[in-house]
Amino acid sequence: QVQLVETGGGLVQAGGSLRLSCAASGRTFSTLTMGWFRQAPGKEREFVAAISRSSAYTGYADSVKGRFTISRDNAKNTQYLQMNSMKPEDTAVYYCVADPRAYLGPPFLNTYWGQGAQVTVSS
Repeated sequence: QVQLVETGGGLVQAGGSLRLSCAASGRTFSTLTMGWFRQAPGKEREFVAAISRSSAYTGYADSVKGRFTISRDNAKNTQYLQMNSMKPEDTAVYYCVADPRAYLGPPFLNTYWGQGAQVTVSS
C-alpha cells in the first residue's frame, strides 16, 4: 500500500502562484510514476501532469502547459506541482497520484490516490 498526503492548497488570486507537495510512504518512491489530477465542481476528474520515476520524462495537459511544473525529489519521497500564472479555471481539488507501472494512464487498477487538496483561484 502507498499512502499519499498532499499539502499546499489554498486560495490565490488570478495570476498568482501556489506549490503543491505530495509526500509518499509505503513503497520505494523511486519505483513509482507520479502525477497530478484535478476535479472541478460538476466536472470529471482530469489529468494535469505526470513525471517518470527518474524525472527524465514529464507530461502536461494542454491547459496547464507552460504554467505548471511537476518535479520530484526521490530522496525526500515527495513530488511537487508548481503552479504559476493561475487562472480561475484552475480552481479544483488536486489529487496526487502514484502508479507502480512505468506510465500513468488507464486502467487505474493499481493506482494510488491522495485525499485531495483544494485550490481556489479568485478573479
